[in-house]
Amino acid sequence: MSTSSNKSRGLHHRVSSLQDSGSLSRDNSKARKRTVSHYDAYTYALRVAYLSYLLQPRARRTQHVPAPQQPVQRSSSSINDLMKDFTLVRDSKSTRFPHGFMSELEKRLTGVLMGKEKSPEYSDSVVKRSFAAFYNAFVEPSFKKRMEKDRRVEDLVLIFYSNATKELQKGKMSGDDAWKLMVDRHVALFVRLISSTLKDHDWVRDRPDLTTRLSTLETKLLAHDQDLAAQSQRNGGAGGSTIEVIVPLTYEVKDMPQVQVVARAFGLTNTQVQSDINKNRPVWTEKGALEDLKTYQKYLNLNTRQTLRSDDFDYEEGYEAWRRAEGPDLSQMMLTIMQSNPELAKSTPGGSIPPLNAPFNGLSDRDSGYSDTSRKMSDHSENGSSYVIDSHIDLSTLDFNDDIPEPSVEAATAFTFIPPDPRSHYRLILKQLLTHDLQDNEQQPSEATSNTPSIKLLSKQSTELLIEICLRWRIPSFSRMVLFLDVIKEKYADQEIDLDTLDAAFIFAKEPPPESKRMSTLPMTASLFDRSKWTVADYALNTQILSSLHEALLRDLYNALQHCYESKPPNIGPLMYILENHIYEDPLFNKSPKDSALFTQQLQIGLAQKAEDLYQDFLQKEVPQPEESWEFFHIIQLGKAVLKLSERIQKRYKKNPEIMGASPLMILVETLLPMYAEDARDMAGRVLQLAQERGEEVAIQDGFDLYKEMVGIRQIHTDALPTVPFAFHIEDLLADFVWRWIRMTDEKIVDWVEQAIRHDQFSVRTEQDGQLATTDQRHSVSVIDIFRSFNQAIDQIVQLNWDDDLQYAKFMTALSRSVGMGIARYCEIVEQKFSREMDRLTPEQEAAANQTRQERWMQLAKDAWSNKDKIEPFHFFPESFVKLNNIEYATYQLDNLEHSVNVDACAEVIQKHAPPIMQRQRKANNYVFTIKIVEAEDLKACDMNGLSDPYVVLGDEYQKRLAKTRIIYGNLNPRWDETVDITTQGPLNIIATVWDWDTLGDHDCVGRTSIKLDPSHFSDYMPREYWLDLDTQGRLLLRVSMEGERDDIQFYFGKAFRNLKRTERDMTRKITDKLSAYIHHCLSRSALRSLLSRGISMSSVSSYFTRNRQLQAPLQALTQFDIANALKPLFAYFDANFFIMKQTLTDSAMVMVMTRLWKEVLVTVEGLLVPPLSDKTSQQRQLTQQELDVVFKWLQLLFEFFNAVDEETHEAYGVPTDVLKSPKYHDIQSLNFFYYESTENLIRTSERMASAAASRQQAQRNRLSAPASLSFGGAPGLVGLPSTRRSKSIMLSRNLGTMKKAKEEKRKEAQADPNDDMILRILRMRPEAERYLRDRSRQKERLAAAAAAEMIVRQSLSAGGGRMVGNLPRR
Repeated sequence: MSTSSNKSRGLHHRVSSLQDSGSLSRDNSKARKRTVSHYDAYTYALRVAYLSYLLQPRARRTQHVPAPQQPVQRSSSSINDLMKDFTLVRDSKSTRFPHGFMSELEKRLTGVLMGKEKSPEYSDSVVKRSFAAFYNAFVEPSFKKRMEKDRRVEDLVLIFYSNATKELQKGKMSGDDAWKLMVDRHVALFVRLISSTLKDHDWVRDRPDLTTRLSTLETKLLAHDQDLAAQSQRNGGAGGSTIEVIVPLTYEVKDMPQVQVVARAFGLTNTQVQSDINKNRPVWTEKGALEDLKTYQKYLNLNTRQTLRSDDFDYEEGYEAWRRAEGPDLSQMMLTIMQSNPELAKSTPGGSIPPLNAPFNGLSDRDSGYSDTSRKMSDHSENGSSYVIDSHIDLSTLDFNDDIPEPSVEAATAFTFIPPDPRSHYRLILKQLLTHDLQDNEQQPSEATSNTPSIKLLSKQSTELLIEICLRWRIPSFSRMVLFLDVIKEKYADQEIDLDTLDAAFIFAKEPPPESKRMSTLPMTASLFDRSKWTVADYALNTQILSSLHEALLRDLYNALQHCYESKPPNIGPLMYILENHIYEDPLFNKSPKDSALFTQQLQIGLAQKAEDLYQDFLQKEVPQPEESWEFFHIIQLGKAVLKLSERIQKRYKKNPEIMGASPLMILVETLLPMYAEDARDMAGRVLQLAQERGEEVAIQDGFDLYKEMVGIRQIHTDALPTVPFAFHIEDLLADFVWRWIRMTDEKIVDWVEQAIRHDQFSVRTEQDGQLATTDQRHSVSVIDIFRSFNQAIDQIVQLNWDDDLQYAKFMTALSRSVGMGIARYCEIVEQKFSREMDRLTPEQEAAANQTRQERWMQLAKDAWSNKDKIEPFHFFPESFVKLNNIEYATYQLDNLEHSVNVDACAEVIQKHAPPIMQRQRKANNYVFTIKIVEAEDLKACDMNGLSDPYVVLGDEYQKRLAKTRIIYGNLNPRWDETVDITTQGPLNIIATVWDWDTLGDHDCVGRTSIKLDPSHFSDYMPREYWLDLDTQGRLLLRVSMEGERDDIQFYFGKAFRNLKRTERDMTRKITDKLSAYIHHCLSRSALRSLLSRGISMSSVSSYFTRNRQLQAPLQALTQFDIANALKPLFAYFDANFFIMKQTLTDSAMVMVMTRLWKEVLVTVEGLLVPPLSDKTSQQRQLTQQELDVVFKWLQLLFEFFNAVDEETHEAYGVPTDVLKSPKYHDIQSLNFFYYESTENLIRTSERMASAAASRQQAQRNRLSAPASLSFGGAPGLVGLPSTRRSKSIMLSRNLGTMKKAKEEKRKEAQADPNDDMILRILRMRPEAERYLRDRSRQKERLAAAAAAEMIVRQSLSAGGGRMVGNLPRR
């Protein structure tokens, strides 16, 4: 048996138990049921309906009394004489009717015939006959055609006259001439109709003659009559008067409205009913009705069982109230019958009926069953009622106790109109009437209101018949309501009525109609809602009705909720409304909490089973049967079906989530989500297994789509079922798809970069040619494209909303490695293109390359003789500057990417889940060596001018080029300060070759040296400096440091940042190198000597050989103008190049280039003043005081030029002051204090500084006992030994913030730790200080060794990871 059936059986059992247990307030009250035949119900209903007809108020009608005939007097004028006014006028347009008149006249004639004409004179039947005769002739096509052509009014009048004469003459005697006068009247009416038509359409103004003639004709025709609408002119003009007479009864069914209602309800024809009435007319009389009332009154006074007794009521007050109302109502009904048939009064004893105006036991008229409103309704009923006074009178011959004997046969047949069992008969009649009215298609539903819907219940005629029956049979109002609800209950149980009708029935039975409206329901009394005045039987029956309806409604609610998960479920609103407003709110209904809990439990079980069945339907629909055809798509579709259904149910029951204690949404979720999670796990695992067996891979996008779907379902599962764990860990199952996608991205990322560069023209992105580009337009599309690709790659992972922090951090780490590879490749290609553009030959160099060897020597001799300088301005390409802008833009974009990825949080999560420090593998697979090519000393001269143009090439032992520096022109002590990273897995031999660049021919080798990069030698990860002797002469300074390449997101971002910054620095250096040659030329000793000699110079050849001699004293003092004028060529050169840069470079790139140029200026000025730092003496000589003053004045002028302060606003537009005043600038300024000091003083000062440095180092060594406060400071960089500072490690370059912080710390360290380097450089120009230089060098080596040892100890003490907190934030 189904769940629904079991539930229904349980409900019936509970209702039965409730009644059997005696929980009703009236325990032993039960109504004795008697069987009533269909014929008996019909017969007694027919009796009451027929009696209503007999007692109805007699109708009255008006009857015409004709006046005496008068002799007819008629004018002797013929119709032709009357029409002379028209016939004498021919072809006059003013007397013809207008076009369109015929159609309008036809409408007016039709209105007369249909009775729509407003004037009363046209409503007479004789007038209509005359107009009808004319209308038949008028509508003939030939006549209408002729009239529309001639348009003469006289033709219309003559035709009307002819037809009216023929019509009125019919049936008249030869001597009767009264009809002739009637013809004149009718013709006058026709003329008036024509005039009215002309006036209504405003045709009167155009035809005044026609209007005048029509008015004259009407006057002539009415010469013997006064008013066509007068009463005396009706009835054919015969006159007369009217009187009212009583219409006699016809005793025909067609005149009996309530009898017809009975016939229709019981399916009989009027003939059959007429036969029954005719057969029983002698018995069914007013006298019989009066005798019924007398007999009932006798039984009431005797307190017999033929009426209600006090035993039938639970309270004596109820019985007394009912009995008090019965007496007056019976007397009033008797008076009504006698008023209808006064003859009955003669046979009635005077004492048996009280006077009409006598008070009835002190009761007012409002205490009777009918109110004044009901009486007015009956008086104005279109069918009439049987009497004027409608009383709510109670009567019943029912017995309510089993021990009461059946009435005798004499008592049962004592009444003519009252049946033996009025209550049962009334119920059957009510049921019959209700069935008929519900099935009657002609009955219109009631109008809908704001509180009640449009319903179709009892008709007005049926209601009036039921009222009549209740009054005649003395059925109380509360019994009527209970019996009505009992019938409604039966109808609903048999599914003959719907919920709206059931609701309307409750309202129909319980709510009295407003006084202002016509009553169409049962009349109500004060006892209707006071249930203490009800009979015990009605109370018990009402309780049983509520219980049965509750059972039926719960059954229907259960069945309706079984469809709640369907797309169009049944509406349970009406069910819940009836339960809550009509069942539960009724005080007679006893609601059991135990029964409610049982229903809730059964409902939950049923809904859960429905949810399971629905999920099985989803499986059948979305998942194919053979496992081999399963795909992730099927799992996704199944999940979408589950979510779609859940969302629909959530929306459907948003306002009322629980129904009778059961939540359809929660039951659905609790059932479907765990089942789906388990199936999704099994299906996904099976799909992956089958793909692996076939040697295939599931598409990555399918895996991503499945993850997104599963994550959404898991979130809903967690919110709805917080205590139920999800079936499996989604991330572990689908993580491989992310790794595959990352590997695919890693393989494609370099190609993305190359494709972006290949399609880039490296031009500013202005909308129009010649337009000045804004800052945002000064980088090209390639860098935008690659970072768009990088962001899309990262967004692909971010949009997955991966819910495993450790896996997400590892994904981002792998992607950062790929991004770093892409950036490195971009930097490499862009720098190669940039180098080719910067290293191209000038036109003069190309011309020189085509010269013969003899021509080259001749050109060199000419240049030497004319002292011609070979400094030529370099022409920059805008594309070169755009490339520099791209690198700068990439740096900022990478910084944004680093923040959006939240690199530090990813690193913390990985470190949090990392094994303990002692269990980690310290050995790295790859090592990154950072080699900085600092400078060279005492190189071999390879050019004719005794100088070289050196650059360094680094290669491995297999002659593979690893790096190349820029070219330093005309210098035997060059300084490159360039850095390169070399990655290796083991020891690597590096060969460094110094080459001399030549414009013509092959480049010359200056010298070679080598160094072995062994990771075991750099296990302390401390930087070291090596002076490497060349195989020819001179030496090369390299600074080497090593870092273990780690699979760390911070390391990858740091490496990418360092690649960008180095590329940016190298490109900036290449730009400044093109300008540095002219800087060296303008700030050289030869330029200084030329200024001091004021234009007097030796021949070019002698100048070449005496270039380094001691300068002679000038002939006269130099002015400030002369000193500034010497720098004008340099400033003009700067302005010309800065103008070109300003057109393309961004503001920040422009400041960066100027800052680099300023450094070049400082290095050049420093080279003028002192030689480089070394432990050997130098051949360079000190400047004179005048030369020193000129140099410092030049430095001040250059400072002001690079600072570019506006004279009016005093705002700096160039390099900021704090950048210009760098540590080197301060070192140069400090030379003023020591430059001309004696050697002894300089040595003493150097020793004091050395002693202070040793004290600082000892203090740092003493702090080793407090590891928590260790700092990473150290001695300054030394020559030939390890350095303690690692300011440029990869981890310190992972974003712009750390790089800026490291640079600031370096600046503060340089300012906080003064050293004696400048003093030692001055001492190099003093031959007597050679021994001190060697001793000081050894001392610095010892200090550096101690600092290195200290740093190693610090690192070992401070090693370890920090504590991680929090979850991994997303972008």
